[in-house]
Amino acid sequence: MDIEFNSAEELFDRLKPALRSKVFELQKEGYRYLEIEDVWNYLKEVKWKGSVNLSLNEMVSDILLTENILIDNYFKDKLKGKNRKIYFES
Repeated sequence: MDIEFNSAEELFDRLKPALRSKVFELQKEGYRYLEIEDVWNYLKEVKWKGSVNLSLNEMVSDILLTENILIDNYFKDKLKGKNRKIYFES
């Protein structure tokens, strides 16, 4: 049975539990400044760019198995020139 989504927002809502889990993992590893939207944007703009017909389980797997440093590097590249502040714990 294929599940179809009418919008990116519907897909995002369906993937939220996996995204939350990834953010929890990221925060445990010290990336406390990363948020659900950062993970989502990395996947949309990098990992899944140009992909078609991805299954829900493939997307969940990508969310959970993507290396944390890749998401962090993407976030920091996007942050350059923006106003969002990052506070690192020492």
